[in-house]
Amino acid sequence: MPDYATRRVPLRAEHLAHAWQAHGRGELELAGALDAPADGAVFVFRGDSPAAAEAFARADPYVRAGLVTRWEVRPWRTVVGTGAATPLRPGAERAGASG
Repeated sequence: MPDYATRRVPLRAEHLAHAWQAHGRGELELAGALDAPADGAVFVFRGDSPAAAEAFARADPYVRAGLVTRWEVRPWRTVVGTGAATPLRPGAERAGASG
């Protein structure tokens, strides 16, 4: 949508409040717009199911207003880093782990 940046202005505060509320509930870990080109965003949720992410997207002001017309929720198996849900160290794959 070529005029997305302009059309989002009246909804931006509500969108950000929605995101910070999800973060405060412990559902949303990180979020932000993609840049160069600015053609999407990434939201990282933590949970045992996609329910919180799906509910967030359906209730998001940008989605409700028709600014965002397509979104998808996909599982992400994190294996490296302090916050990895399923840490996998070198050599663990030989012991039967996958990743």
